[in-house]
Amino acid sequence: MKQHSLTFRAGAGALDSIRNHGFDISSVGTIAGASGGAKWLVLSQLDRAILQNLVPNMSGPVHLIGSSIGSWRFACYAQRDPVAAIDRFEQAYLEQTYSERPDIHEITAKSREILAFVLGESGVDEILTHPLFRMHVMTVRSRHVTAFEIRWLLAAGLITAAALNAVSRKSLGLFFERALFFDSRDVPPFFDVSGFPLQRIKLAAGNLADAVVASGSIPLVLSGVRDIHGARPGVYRDGGVIDYHLDLPHSAHESLTLFPHFYDRIVPGWFDKKLKWRKPTPGNVDRTILISPSADFVSRLPHAKIPDRTDFVNFSPQERVTAWRSCVAACAELADEFNEVMARDQLAARLQPLW
Repeated sequence: MKQHSLTFRAGAGALDSIRNHGFDISSVGTIAGASGGAKWLVLSQLDRAILQNLVPNMSGPVHLIGSSIGSWRFACYAQRDPVAAIDRFEQAYLEQTYSERPDIHEITAKSREILAFVLGESGVDEILTHPLFRMHVMTVRSRHVTAFEIRWLLAAGLITAAALNAVSRKSLGLFFERALFFDSRDVPPFFDVSGFPLQRIKLAAGNLADAVVASGSIPLVLSGVRDIHGARPGVYRDGGVIDYHLDLPHSAHESLTLFPHFYDRIVPGWFDKKLKWRKPTPGNVDRTILISPSADFVSRLPHAKIPDRTDFVNFSPQERVTAWRSCVAACAELADEFNEVMARDQLAARLQPLW
């Protein structure tokens, strides 16, 4: 039996619709992007395939919802030349270098530098006026002790949040509130997402870059972004704290959601990574199509793993860059298989249940 490089999974509604009526690209109303840092490199070729071969056949508006690195990817998607933006992002990400012992300030400054390179002079305006895409950025606003940048105090707050989260996911609302920066031209399906305190802020030229940086500001790794324009005063951090893999309503009405992902499972929050029983709300992903590398493909990557931020610690800079470049090159296989599945209308035959 042929080993596939990609897996395709779908929520019950999407599975039933595609098996009975086929896949209509124009029915895609949302594209979702999860948190995951360097894991995004395994998707960079797939992103190019989606942008070149699917997006031209979509009918808008299409909502882009990302947390952390998902927001960074979508800041490329919604530019006038998205493939060129992905190229810039990939180049800057692969070439990032640091001192031997970088502190939180150095890493934060590098993050800003990379985003400025990706956006260029006109990227912000292009995103806010894109004819097809409506970009939305999920962050969190820190509450109480998690708003401090004093390392031991923030760490204590995170440990407490993680312990309480193991008992009840809703307890995260004691420490963080969702902060959704949204494109106000069209209301997204997750505009009224429930479960946690929610603040909604219109995405604008004065806050877009800060929102994207905040969405990827991993606590204890990067500094939070303070007092973002248009938002409530406070410290804004990585949206993946609550919405690691986006456990929120993905689709509206009869629309479908494409979710290019690193894994074939959805983990609701950052603190849920080791909680195997914690799953997303079924209704949130009912019409979601999850596309991810297969276990067989991952086993053939350098070190038999998807890149992640531990590579900065476990490998020398040269070893890390070599492995990451090899991964990106190998992932052309994912793009090729995706294009073949779409061109031959094989999605219905390849789809598996999400769980």
